[in-house]
Amino acid sequence: MTHRSDDVDTPFDAVSDELLRRGRVAVHRAGPLLTVTLDRPEARNAQTPATWAALAAIGERLPPGVRVVVLRGAGESFSAGLDRAMLSPHGIDGEPSLFDLAAMGEQQVDAQIAEYQRAFSWWSRPEVISVAAVQGHAVGAGFQLALACDLLLLADDAQLAMRETSLGLVPDLTGTGPLVRAVGYARALEICVTGRWVAASEAVNIGLAQLAVPRAELDGTVADLVAALLAPDAGAVHETKQLLRGAGDRAPHEQHARERQAQRRRLVALARAFAGG
Repeated sequence: MTHRSDDVDTPFDAVSDELLRRGRVAVHRAGPLLTVTLDRPEARNAQTPATWAALAAIGERLPPGVRVVVLRGAGESFSAGLDRAMLSPHGIDGEPSLFDLAAMGEQQVDAQIAEYQRAFSWWSRPEVISVAAVQGHAVGAGFQLALACDLLLLADDAQLAMRETSLGLVPDLTGTGPLVRAVGYARALEICVTGRWVAASEAVNIGLAQLAVPRAELDGTVADLVAALLAPDAGAVHETKQLLRGAGDRAPHEQHARERQAQRRRLVALARAFAGG
């Protein structure tokens, strides 16, 4: 059966409303499609630890049957990155500032950053395809969140930047690996160290994004892509994603073996479906 993105809405109650409210994250489910929206437009969707807690909880409790997850930012920009209040000694109420992190022991800092990274690490899970739809600015943590997704669609006004080094920091929210895989070591180094803006057209040209479209067409382009992603058999999509992820790091004989194993599983599944149908 082919699922469509306009399937009847399904309530999303896997994460508490309070956690989503504090994180300023909105979630909407329509059948196999889950849309996650950073919902702090007055601050250009600047991220806080509460944002990351909400995003991590969504990933941990992703409902069965969800096949595509679309990540968006409300308002003019996708995400301006880290809330600058975390860079002040006072920080954000109830959350450690960067100064507090600096005063922690090595293991405690490691554990705290690992906790933050949970918000970024689940978007590449094999059972879903994630799509970041980016308009306006995607800076620092915003850029890394977009990079966490499988596919990246840009409005033509999108501007991407990794600004951590200008603050004396490094990108630590899982973005370095996807960036290098997308554009190679030298280009990734240049983007991160200079902190320059990468425009939408360049992002497509260097392999960071799949497509850039006029801003007015972004919603329709996302909807068309979602429909295309949901059209094939879910099991075949799952196996294909598993084959492609990490294929570049495997020896040819290992990749060939994985292809054979995956195809055998698909043949068995199709035969069972035929026999049962």
